[in-house]
Amino acid sequence: MGKNGVEKRQMDRVISVVGHIALDYILDVERIAEKNESSPVINYEEYPGGGAANIAVAIGKLGGKSQLISPVGIDFEGSEYEKILIDAGVDLSHLSHFKGEKLPKAFIFTDKEQNQATYFYWGASSKFRELEVVPLDFVHLATADSVYNAKIAQLANFVSFDPGQDLLTYSKEDLKTILAHTDILFANRHEIKKVSEITGKSFAELKERIGIIIVTFDSKGSRIYTDSEEFKIPIVPVKALDPTGAGDAYRAGFLLALTRGYSISTCGKIGATVASFAVQSLGCQTELPCWEEMKSRYEENFGKLKSL
Repeated sequence: MGKNGVEKRQMDRVISVVGHIALDYILDVERIAEKNESSPVINYEEYPGGGAANIAVAIGKLGGKSQLISPVGIDFEGSEYEKILIDAGVDLSHLSHFKGEKLPKAFIFTDKEQNQATYFYWGASSKFRELEVVPLDFVHLATADSVYNAKIAQLANFVSFDPGQDLLTYSKEDLKTILAHTDILFANRHEIKKVSEITGKSFAELKERIGIIIVTFDSKGSRIYTDSEEFKIPIVPVKALDPTGAGDAYRAGFLLALTRGYSISTCGKIGATVASFAVQSLGCQTELPCWEEMKSRYEENFGKLKSL
């Protein structure tokens, strides 16, 4: 048995995750300030974060195999964050250490209506383009450097892609290169429109080119599109304290379930279930579940989860 209370599966594919390892500063504010305005900060906390790290940790806690590909700074080795990743079983052998750089920092402001504004300090992540580009089996491209992601996408056997809030930094050329090699595209309802605008491709054309497109709609759940089917996946209702990290948790659950052979709709429901744990507390990695905890909540909401 594994330390997460679930038998480790030797057949699990390693999911390589490319992107940021960052520290999140989550600030609750009265409202998101406009230009030349201020707004009271109600509370703030520091948490481990970064989209790639969030996904890798969630996969590890679910009992899967994950590895991180990311540059880190002088404040990472020997840190509490490094220990968190090791304890979650994340493979750190592909990290690149840069002297004179610090870990990236995300400053996330959330108002009472759950609207968010984020400011990101790239730090060590500015060195992505200096990393070696290596062939990977199953890779998830999280928010990261667009040029590096484009190079990785061309060498990987299977590509999952989430441009996220870095979408505006992607050139048309890099975005089209990545999408040409993408098997799964994750986006929220705003990002999918922007992908169409940048590439000049309609949603119908994107569906023809990409095997699976998953669009999230906040509290209305998600929709999964294949070339011939559409699945509506509801959220798992819980008392939500912090929406930060819900998308990363969803992606972790979906991808691990996919590598284990579950149907597309079941993968979406597993993703929604994992996301429900993430929103219950402050911080993206605070209450992520093991597989058995996920399974119990899944069955409360969606019925029996078959063993494969």
